[in-house]
Amino acid sequence: MADNKQLLIVAHAPSPNTLALRDAVARGARHPDIEAVAVRVLAPLEAGPEDVLACDALILGTTENLGYMSGALKDFFDRSYYPCLERTQGLPFAFYIRAGHDGTGTHRAIESITTGLRWRQVAEPVLCRGEYQSSFESQCEELGLTMAASLDAGLF
Repeated sequence: MADNKQLLIVAHAPSPNTLALRDAVARGARHPDIEAVAVRVLAPLEAGPEDVLACDALILGTTENLGYMSGALKDFFDRSYYPCLERTQGLPFAFYIRAGHDGTGTHRAIESITTGLRWRQVAEPVLCRGEYQSSFESQCEELGLTMAASLDAGLF
C-alpha cells in the first residue's frame, strides 16, 4: 500500500443532497477496479495544507453561496494557499459545484485561486445546477472514477 497514489476529496456537504454528491464522488474514486489509489475525504474545515502536500490529486466540492464558493472552502484556501504555493505547482485537480442558480461566480473564484496556485485542472467541472436531480450523483460518481482511474493509470 505504500506505493499507492493519494486522491484527496475536500468537499463542503452541509445538507443531505450535498452529502450524497460527496459520497458519490468518493464511491466513484473507490471503484473496485482501481487498485493503487488511496482516497481521503475531508470537510474543508478539517483539511489543511499538510493534506494537500500529501496528495497526488485533488477533487474539490462546494455549494454556491451568494454567488460564491462556500465559506468553508474559502477558509480551506485561505489556510492552504501560501504553504502550498511553491510546493504544489502542477497538482492535478477537478471540482464540482452544487449551484442553486448558475454557479458562474463560484466557478470563476475557484479557477482564480487555483490558477494562482498553478494547479492543473484535469477534468471539466461538474456543475449541478438548479433543482436537485438524482443525475447529479451519477455525474459526481463519474468525476471521482475518472480522477482515480487516471491517477491509477499514471496519467498524472
